Amino acid sequence: MTHKVLIYPDRQALVSAAFDLMVARIRTAVDERQRCTIALSGGSTPQPLYAALAQADLPWDRIGIYWGDERYVPPSHPDSNYGMTKRIWLDSCPIPAANIHPMPTNFADPQQAAAEYDRQILADFGLEAGSIPAFDLILLGMGDDGHTASLFPHTAALSVRDRLVTVGEKDGQPRITFTYPLIDRARSTIFLISGASKQTALGEIFAPTGDADTYPARGIQPQGELLWLLDADAGKDLAIAS
Repeated sequence: MTHKVLIYPDRQALVSAAFDLMVARIRTAVDERQRCTIALSGGSTPQPLYAALAQADLPWDRIGIYWGDERYVPPSHPDSNYGMTKRIWLDSCPIPAANIHPMPTNFADPQQAAAEYDRQILADFGLEAGSIPAFDLILLGMGDDGHTASLFPHTAALSVRDRLVTVGEKDGQPRITFTYPLIDRARSTIFLISGASKQTALGEIFAPTGDADTYPARGIQPQGELLWLLDADAGKDLAIAS
């Protein structure tokens, strides 16, 4: 695993660096494997990144878009990660509709939705049940509490190892989320983190010893490249164990 922490002076510089990294990795994946599979995050931090990507000159017909987690709301709901990405990015670029794979939120039981997305991912990658595909790029954020995707502190989703997708939970509300094993198989994983409110969690995540049940982002240990992109507010006084 290649592990790097990169700190930028402000959010604009953070977004610019993330844009350059994502474009480079998309082009590399298409050159090497004829396609690029990406799983996206929600929240406010990546929104300017998505707006910039909408204007990029990319081989859109070779790019497959997925989501690492989703609130269990309809796509038209203002809290929908897919809905946000669609408005800011996907509606403004020539990506084929067949290349966009939102998490389903229309089942009465969220467990059924998680199972369906699990099945869809395996089918898209041409893999049998029990296999774990390697996304070319997974973009992650992190909450003030140290959660990432919808892997929240001290929740059952943290212990799921036999599925690609499961049901997460926050404040009693279900969410659909990638599991640790699926995230960890990625060729490149990029955290995009902004703001002083993230300092405490980052300090715990990069401490020599710590608890991933309390700070779930600490549990992300991919086999490929791992990049932590922080702005100066988030990375201030951060001590990183060697």
